[in-house]
Amino acid sequence: MSSEKKILPAFLLCFFLGALGIHRFYVGKIGTGILWLLTLGLLGIGVLVDFIMILVGSFKDKEGKVLDQWT
Repeated sequence: MSSEKKILPAFLLCFFLGALGIHRFYVGKIGTGILWLLTLGLLGIGVLVDFIMILVGSFKDKEGKVLDQWT
């Protein structure tokens, strides 16, 4: 089942504001969004992992649904 959230906004938020965890807030992952905010994206490593996961299409929202539509 696919998520209502889109890949493009998550991709752009991760690219520009990834260290603040805004892309995680976008998909509803509030807890890890706060963690990203406090640790600057787990010192950048978590942001890089999320960025790659978004690009390859395996990033999921809070309900475990995959983001599979760009627009």
